[in-house]
Amino acid sequence: MASSSSFSARVRETINLLERETPASISTDLWSPNSPDLNPVDYKVGIMQQRVYQTKMQDVDNLKQCLIDGWDGMKQSDIYVATDQWCRSLHTCMRARGGHFEYSL
Repeated sequence: MASSSSFSARVRETINLLERETPASISTDLWSPNSPDLNPVDYKVGIMQQRVYQTKMQDVDNLKQCLIDGWDGMKQSDIYVATDQWCRSLHTCMRARGGHFEYSL
């Protein structure tokens, strides 16, 4: 199991990557820190997981290439669906005034 310091380092790396590669994305200071339902990174991760893990990974370079291929193969319609789901979660959270809303989705 990874230590919390290595986890924190990984989180910082991921946020830096997002800020560098997707500068128009919502800044992390606007993310809700306590709700995974509002984390824009989580939406449609399942599609990428299915694509990436169709075959056993040989090494890190193989994983990187599978991630690139999976992203390149992502349909715009999948991105629209993920965005719509995220927007519904945001609106539901606002109606719940930041309270528990998982079962309202």
